[in-house]
Amino acid sequence: MEAKSSNRCSFWLPKKKRSCANTRIKSSNQRLEGQWIPCPIDPSHSVLQENLEWHVKRCPLLKQTVALSGQRFYQKGINAGNEEEEEEKLGSCYSDSLVTSEMKRKLLYSMSVSQFHQLIKKIEAVHGGICKEIEDSYLSPEACNIWFNKEIDRKLPFQEKHVLQQGSILGNLEEIGALKRCNINVECCESDLKEKDDHSVSAVVEFGAGRGYLTQMLADCYGVKKVYLVERKSYKLKADRSLRQKENLVLERMRIDIEDLNLNVVESLHGVPYVAIGKHLCGPATDLSLRCCLSRQDGESLVLRGLAIATCCHHLCQWKSYINKEYILSLGISKDEFHIMTSFTSWAVDDDHGSNLPSVDDNDLLASNAKEDEEGEVRYDSLSSVEEVVKKMKPMERAVLGFKCKRIIDAGRMKWVNKKHGLDSKLVKYIPASISPENTLLIAGKPNPSVA
Repeated sequence: MEAKSSNRCSFWLPKKKRSCANTRIKSSNQRLEGQWIPCPIDPSHSVLQENLEWHVKRCPLLKQTVALSGQRFYQKGINAGNEEEEEEKLGSCYSDSLVTSEMKRKLLYSMSVSQFHQLIKKIEAVHGGICKEIEDSYLSPEACNIWFNKEIDRKLPFQEKHVLQQGSILGNLEEIGALKRCNINVECCESDLKEKDDHSVSAVVEFGAGRGYLTQMLADCYGVKKVYLVERKSYKLKADRSLRQKENLVLERMRIDIEDLNLNVVESLHGVPYVAIGKHLCGPATDLSLRCCLSRQDGESLVLRGLAIATCCHHLCQWKSYINKEYILSLGISKDEFHIMTSFTSWAVDDDHGSNLPSVDDNDLLASNAKEDEEGEVRYDSLSSVEEVVKKMKPMERAVLGFKCKRIIDAGRMKWVNKKHGLDSKLVKYIPASISPENTLLIAGKPNPSVA
């Protein structure tokens, strides 16, 4: 037994509270002693400082970075957003662009109990005004029946929960008139695009595309001629191979961070009606995508017919990149309080609440606390620190607070989109929470009189 254990990797996994279970590679040793620093080309890995000069010449990401810098659509930080100009006026404790989860927790626990309650009051008041704007819209469009009925190439991956989500996203785009079902076996939409008032599209841009199977379904069921997949990571088992086999379809995969993508200089997209889509765009990626589509438009060169973005991971949101700082400030919520709210959002999905989650709209945290006080239970305002208050909160109370904060953040995004280029936008729950608790979809399109 000792001989076997000696062949195991001895790296300690703090979250799992055990050592790594993998077999140690014969040539590997314990991590070398010395000063390890993040690679300047790709901070996701570290190197010994003494080897840095050698490493930067051979880093696997170097070739991609050099190739990317030569692309016209690459413009460093074009969609990154910027910090509020008057930092002092906002009274922020942190002036750095990136606020980590640890920093957010420190901001939360540095509050007094009174300040914590004031923030909860703001959240309750704001949410009460926006909760009625979010409706259920679980759609299974007829156009996607070939996927729902599994009448697709068996080589394509099929997971029912993902197919239901993808189908509902596309169904909501069809519902607002941004997508039009057509016969993909003939040259459809060619003459329609010549009509000035027609809302047909012939291209799709998928942000955070991953393997690209949301676009695969759109191409299979609605027929598009141009596909642009935006993803900064490299994936195996992509939909690209299947998409390239489609006749008359042009596919371009852009391996780039959305933050650095200037969509306006993609010449093949000029004058082509398109829709922008994204499924579970984590945290700031939603804001970057909105800015990419709706900011710095070059006249009528890009023709955005509609967009559908399923938001998620709000705990990763950053003030710098958030699209509607003006809205948050107008609510009396400061930059630091915004970051605390993003921290709250992690409580919404930190457990499998499933169908047991009470109605977020009808759940008033302040009222429930008052009721508990009458029943002789713990009064939160009698506790000495916010950390104690958080520990005493029930899991469902934390979850409700998290969901309310997520809605406020998404409402700011929706209101920003409403101001841009005459788009009508709304938030919907596009899938039941039992399938995915991250079930909010931001949908937008140009007003279309032909759609009821």
